[in-house]
Amino acid sequence: MNRKQASEFDQEVLDLYDDFAHGRLSRRDYVTRLAKFAVGGLTVETLLSNLSPNYAWAQQVDPSDSRIKTETIRYSSPQGAGEMKGLMAWPAEGNKFPAVLVVHENRGLNPYIEDVTRRLAVAGFLALAPDALTPLGGYPGNDDEGRSMQAKRDREEMMQDFIAAAKLLDTHPLSTGKVGAVGFCYGGGVVNELAVQLPNIIDAGVPFYGSQPSAEDVAKIKAPLLIQNAGLDRRILAGAPAFEETLKQNDVLFEAHVYEGVNHGFHNDTTPRYDKAAAELAWQRTIAWFKQHLT
Repeated sequence: MNRKQASEFDQEVLDLYDDFAHGRLSRRDYVTRLAKFAVGGLTVETLLSNLSPNYAWAQQVDPSDSRIKTETIRYSSPQGAGEMKGLMAWPAEGNKFPAVLVVHENRGLNPYIEDVTRRLAVAGFLALAPDALTPLGGYPGNDDEGRSMQAKRDREEMMQDFIAAAKLLDTHPLSTGKVGAVGFCYGGGVVNELAVQLPNIIDAGVPFYGSQPSAEDVAKIKAPLLIQNAGLDRRILAGAPAFEETLKQNDVLFEAHVYEGVNHGFHNDTTPRYDKAAAELAWQRTIAWFKQHLT
């Protein structure tokens, strides 16, 4: 199936997908509201298929790429799930590397996030992507089920799972002890929260379209933040000005970029919301940010 572009859809259709993907719309209501756009021979089933992730598009770095090594690891999370699994990737050559924690969206460790983890290893980092669905059996192979599973987990316990992962990277034998965090959607909010809760461990953060912490919590942040937002993402942008002003008031180093004309999820290269130009620029900035602050 050829990749559809965001420009091929009515913006309301993309907004409906966003509401469905974030649990603000049930599948029944999503299908019902999509029906009005099924015209001219276009069926609801075709719309659903075109909007859903296609993970054949996500692989930029093959799992067997000779430049990197990968391993599925288990680690202890005593205040969270107890035991967690995650994908770890690192450069094939070298002994110690700056580390980056990768935090997935609200649907578990899917192939897109696995590929992001491998991309970081190619760029010279020790990367770890935990699967928050570990205690429920792990990512099930499709996002709809993964989303339902993640909604069943306690949010604070999941937060503890990512805190445990960051602490693991801080002391891992392959780590230099410099730790960054990058996350997308739900994961972007987790990156902000990690910066709040682990000011002495997180050395740099890159939240992609993530929810913002409270003004009181911003005062606890020490890590430089590279904030990446989408111009059409009204929900996240609503809280952006206050967040950035509070960061300024607390002398937190940050950059904030808004990629105009693109949707929430623009970095995810498996759905029509993907915007190649914005995603590539945002990723270049991400790697540069980590190299500046972790090396």
